[in-house]
Amino acid sequence: MKADELIHGVHAVRAALHYDPTGVVEVWVECNRRDQRMGQLRDALVRAGVRVQEVPRRELDRLSDGAAHQGVVIRYRGPKPQGLDALEGHLDALDEPPFVLVLDQVQDPHNLGACLRTADAAGVHAVVAPRDRAVGLTATVHKVASGATASLAFFQVTNLARTLEVLKRRGIWLAGAAAEAQHAPWALDLTGPLAVVVGAEGSGLRRLTREACDFHARIPMRGSVSSLNVSVATGVILYEAVRQRYRAE
Repeated sequence: MKADELIHGVHAVRAALHYDPTGVVEVWVECNRRDQRMGQLRDALVRAGVRVQEVPRRELDRLSDGAAHQGVVIRYRGPKPQGLDALEGHLDALDEPPFVLVLDQVQDPHNLGACLRTADAAGVHAVVAPRDRAVGLTATVHKVASGATASLAFFQVTNLARTLEVLKRRGIWLAGAAAEAQHAPWALDLTGPLAVVVGAEGSGLRRLTREACDFHARIPMRGSVSSLNVSVATGVILYEAVRQRYRAE
């Protein structure tokens, strides 16, 4: 069974059409929109074989729960979140050292979307998150991720601690982000099979997650703020790993 999500906004809808047009099962557009941008989007929807329903703006306001929908809302039927077995199969199929992002109970959909977008840009092979107390692939996540939800393998596991042990048995080193760590990311070896493990907004890594990590990294803070947004911190560590892994490029 697949999960349906209502996705709104021109950019998010274009991304869904580009990466997974068969997942777009229903579409509503504002009946009074006749500008070029909307015309191009209508044409793309028609080419994808989706029936376009013209509705008043108030109906789009209702469907998007009052969000800035830009005149279009679609019902997207994405795949059911995959679990640990699928993750192992995905890693088995790789022809290069695994590069994984683990998000421990990230609950803000904007942060998850931004993390997915950065992970996709950095060439991460898989993103892993727990099923409980963590946001899934909501409409906001789809929109913020700008297509990364369709192009990046996303796994939600029942037991994150067990999953981390499975990754370690596969020879994947776990690098946890922790404010109390002694070393900055650029002082560590982030090449080879690697999983970057980042904690939730505010609370950071849970104890079992932190203890499962092989080593930890902290991002030096030179100003007056004590920490970075989780998606920004994720980007800093992922791109340090990218720098080390692809020095020759």
